[in-house]
Amino acid sequence: MLSQTHSATLLGITAIPVAVEANSGERGDPRVIMVGLPDAAVKESLDRVQSSLVTSGFSLPRTRVTVNLAPADLRKEGSGFDLPVALCLLASTKQLRAELMHEFLIAGELSLSGELRPVRGGITIALLAKAKKLRGIILPMASAREASIVQGIEIYGVESLAQTVEFLNEKTTLKPLCSESYLPSEEAVYSNDFNDIKGQLKLRRAVEVAVSGGHNLLIVGPPGSGKSMISKRIPTILPTPTLEEFIEVVKIYSSIGQGINISAGQRVRPFRSPHHTISDVGLIGGGTNPGPGEISLAHNGVLFLDELPEFKRSVLEVLRQPLEDGQITISRSAGKITLPSRFMFVASMNPCPCGYLGDSRHHCRCSIPQIQKYRAKISGPLLDRIDLHIDAPALEISQIQSSEKGEDSKTIRNRVECCREIQRKRFYNIDTKTNASMPDSLIEEVCSLNSENKKILLQAMEQLSLSARAYTRILKVSRTIADIEKSESIERNHLLEAIQYRNLDRKLI
Repeated sequence: MLSQTHSATLLGITAIPVAVEANSGERGDPRVIMVGLPDAAVKESLDRVQSSLVTSGFSLPRTRVTVNLAPADLRKEGSGFDLPVALCLLASTKQLRAELMHEFLIAGELSLSGELRPVRGGITIALLAKAKKLRGIILPMASAREASIVQGIEIYGVESLAQTVEFLNEKTTLKPLCSESYLPSEEAVYSNDFNDIKGQLKLRRAVEVAVSGGHNLLIVGPPGSGKSMISKRIPTILPTPTLEEFIEVVKIYSSIGQGINISAGQRVRPFRSPHHTISDVGLIGGGTNPGPGEISLAHNGVLFLDELPEFKRSVLEVLRQPLEDGQITISRSAGKITLPSRFMFVASMNPCPCGYLGDSRHHCRCSIPQIQKYRAKISGPLLDRIDLHIDAPALEISQIQSSEKGEDSKTIRNRVECCREIQRKRFYNIDTKTNASMPDSLIEEVCSLNSENKKILLQAMEQLSLSARAYTRILKVSRTIADIEKSESIERNHLLEAIQYRNLDRKLI
């Protein structure tokens, strides 16, 4: 007897539909054969399935059975085929009614006892089932809770093979999970706060400008000036992600098996801070079966690279495409995938190899050629893609000992959200949410300057030898500063402040 159901395999962060078929009653020795380009984990599923069938009280097939995973030219990986394969075997041997199986997309890993374990990509599977207009999906309970964020489709969580069979045989009823029960709260609670930062008023202002417009930021300062401390608090002033943005984030983390733990009950933006020894593949993603790297795990959040010149040159150069396009395309023998990577890039570095250039309390031991060589580790094209370069001077002892606290994160976040709302209304009819990602076609209209400001910008371009990309970055930052001040036009002070945020474009001597 032939039976069939729907399942899926992951390619990157995308779920690809797979039809699971089983045909029993064939001539030959009683055994189960699996075809359809399965990898090692999928081939091993037959042993797990047969053990779980026995321990769950079902009979093994007494004839030759062929299990096919279609399409046959797509490589199948992962343990999520255990449950659909077991159900097809039961349906093909008439131990399970096959009618309801066609209405669901099914995935799950079986233990030898018949219990179900979570699978990767629960939310991605739910989105696929919704796109295929199926009635719903059946997943292990932990994966189903994650998938229940997707609305408009029935999500059923099951604990074991026996419970799944009873449900499909209509001997028991299950209630679909309610998305409202598992949606994280909109208000995130952070252990860090901006009021922990002492002094650094200019740096705090630059960070607020960067976050308000979604601009990339490079902080330059001596050791102990608070570069990392401020950078790690940037997520506390980012706007709360929308449900759509949060689903995009969980979708990426779900593909590597971390979707359930990404938010810990809160709707937060990711913050990624990889070590400088990271490889190219670790940063952009890839591998034999291509998957997301750090830049995709930072999607809709922050990617922080501490001590930027310590990263390998090849690692830094692969950042160019994602910083410009908001996505990264990876081609491997297993396939070609495009991963989202729209993040706020934040980096920090010392002003020189010893770290004390410009520090009044320490003597810098570096020569001009050494400083130039150190800064040359960051290429011009990468530097052009960073909108703000800001100095973080060393703190005075009196500032460190001061008990006075600055503004807290909530106050700053309220201003950021007001500025983002202005940008949302401005770009309501295009796929752009911030000034930083504004398309070039809109710059002349949105960032228009009067004749006096044009002369100021021209003079800055000539003195700093800025590129055309740096020119547009200054205009976008100026527009953000004007939005913070709720000004409809870019004024002289807005432009001058934006120009001041290009510190590394200045010559050393």
